[in-house]
Amino acid sequence: MALRFHQIVVDAHDPSFLARFWCAVLDWKVLYEDEDEIVIGADETARPGICFLPVPEGKSAKNRLHIDLAPDDQAVEIERVLALGAGRVDVGQGTDVTWVVLADPEGNEFCVLRPRKTLVD
Repeated sequence: MALRFHQIVVDAHDPSFLARFWCAVLDWKVLYEDEDEIVIGADETARPGICFLPVPEGKSAKNRLHIDLAPDDQAVEIERVLALGAGRVDVGQGTDVTWVVLADPEGNEFCVLRPRKTLVD
């Protein structure tokens, strides 16, 4: 294959804070940091990673792309991530869905799914 999924890039008002939030959520570490970018991941060879870039403005609209997280125990992980600083978000998902929509400290939405074993179950 000629292309591989390398990293997701996130614009952030406070890249250092947001990178450390996501490190705590995913049990990852900061792999590289300077004033222009912060790269986090499980390790330097595990793709994809997340790269945070500084921008002066805050988030202003619903994400067009978001991360889905698959936990072993949905309720436990939702409470853990909320304690780290995430918030619950209503994007019109209703009450009969199997996922929970949260937002990171800068308002970027992400979902905590029910436990999954494959990409299609």
